[in-house]
Amino acid sequence: MILLDTSVLSHVFRRPPERSSASEVVSRYVNLVENQAPLALPGVVFQEVLSGVRDDIQFQRLRHAIEGFPLILAEQADHLEAARLLNTLRRQGMVASTIDALIAATAIRREALLFTTDRDFEQIASLTPLKILPN
Repeated sequence: MILLDTSVLSHVFRRPPERSSASEVVSRYVNLVENQAPLALPGVVFQEVLSGVRDDIQFQRLRHAIEGFPLILAEQADHLEAARLLNTLRRQGMVASTIDALIAATAIRREALLFTTDRDFEQIASLTPLKILPN
C-alpha cells in the first residue's frame, strides 16, 4: 500500500504544475493511478487537504477528487506509535509536528510506503522504520 501525503495531493490538485518539481510529482502520481497502485489516504491527510479551501465550489471539487481513495483512519495504536515516534525524535534533537508523526505512524504500522515531498519525513525515516516511496 502507498499512503499519499498532503504535500503530494496539494501538488496534484491545488497548485498549478508550473515548477518542474510539481510536474514531476504530478507525473509520478498519474503513473501510480494509471498502474492501479494500491493508494490510500490517512484520514488526517483527507482533512488537511480540504482545510483552507477558499470557496465551496473548490471544496466540493477537491472533495470529489479525493474521496474515492480508501481512508486509513487512525486507531489508538497509531496515536501511541506517533507519541513514541515523537519522543524518539526529540531524544535525537529532532522536531516533528504531531500530524506528521501520526501520518508516519499510520504508514509504519501498516508497512506502507509514504508518497511525500515533505522533507520532514526524510528526517523521520532516518530514525524510524518509516519507508518513503523512492523517486
